[in-house]
Amino acid sequence: MYFTDRGLEELIARRGDEDVSIAWLAEQLRVFVDLNPEFETPVERLATWLARLDDDE
Repeated sequence: MYFTDRGLEELIARRGDEDVSIAWLAEQLRVFVDLNPEFETPVERLATWLARLDDDE
């Protein structure tokens, strides 16, 4: 189990029944990076990975 799993489990427990748009998620990630600029690179990598999930390899 990775350390981040605890945060993901909390996210599911608190918001697991909600439907959110990609636009909402992107805005929350922008706010997070504004508040925590040291996480810009990992957030960029996550966003790019999510955006390309359906691309043919």
